[in-house]
Amino acid sequence: MKKLVAVFVGALLLAACQSGSQSPKKEPVQQAKDVVYFTRDISPEGLVKIYDKISKNIDGKVAIKFHTGEPHGPNILPVPMVKALWEHIPNSTLVETNVFYTSPRQTTEGHREVLKTNGWTFSKVDILDEDGTVMLPIKGGKHFKEMSMGSHVLNYDSLVVLTHFKGHAMGGYGGSMKNIAIGMADGKIGKKMIHQKGDEQWGYTGARFQENMAESAKATVDHFGDKIVFINVLRRMSVDCDCAGTSAAEPKARDIGILASTNIVAVDQASLDMVYALPEEELHDLKERIESREGLRQIPYMKELGMGSGEYTLVDIDKK
Repeated sequence: MKKLVAVFVGALLLAACQSGSQSPKKEPVQQAKDVVYFTRDISPEGLVKIYDKISKNIDGKVAIKFHTGEPHGPNILPVPMVKALWEHIPNSTLVETNVFYTSPRQTTEGHREVLKTNGWTFSKVDILDEDGTVMLPIKGGKHFKEMSMGSHVLNYDSLVVLTHFKGHAMGGYGGSMKNIAIGMADGKIGKKMIHQKGDEQWGYTGARFQENMAESAKATVDHFGDKIVFINVLRRMSVDCDCAGTSAAEPKARDIGILASTNIVAVDQASLDMVYALPEEELHDLKERIESREGLRQIPYMKELGMGSGEYTLVDIDKK
């Protein structure tokens, strides 16, 4: 009898030990979604208000990357809006780079004349490639390991990417990614790396061009780390970029508002989602431009490069 009891007790102890040695089942970790802020107020006050929602890490010498546009461009961001943001951000400077296509903005001298024509005279505009270039590394790129940028990029601690979201002749659309992909690359080397295939100036097109842009943008994103923020203004959304100047097609899509985030993938994804929610008669031309250029490759390739998940929580700051 004692033997049976001993065996029974031993079995219970063994079962208890085995049960205790098993690891508890782990619940999947829910990754926090990036926040994208939204306002319908496309005004100097609206721009400043939404910037303040994402400005926590912006300090030191601050570059504001915007688009100066071709002479008399009808769709560029209003001067009062840009001026208000510049005045609001301490120690900030508007920055641009020279262009790769035939334009007065191919040279710093010509670019400065366009600045005067378009009203960018309220402050200094730093042409980043005026004094040469610097190579920034691209982590995980399959096409490039580094990208040539205007050397003045090294003079800044933080970057505010202020983007006019619209269509684009080659990219399909231009959001925050395009603004720093082509916009931070210098006019002679970097932009040539992105665009030119062999002797063909505009040789890279379609998905490969989108990937080239994403890798270039990653160099800037990695360089600034958590000291970079993104603002997309969904206003005067022609199918053409501001680089088209007065020849840009008249927009058919309504003005939507301003989106802002600390994550580049989230803000461009949210912008696309809002555009694609437009009625067909307003969406048609933009959608055709985006998809005919394989522009929808931008988001998934940025995800592959580890630039963000594209998942976001939209916060409407107009609602009390």
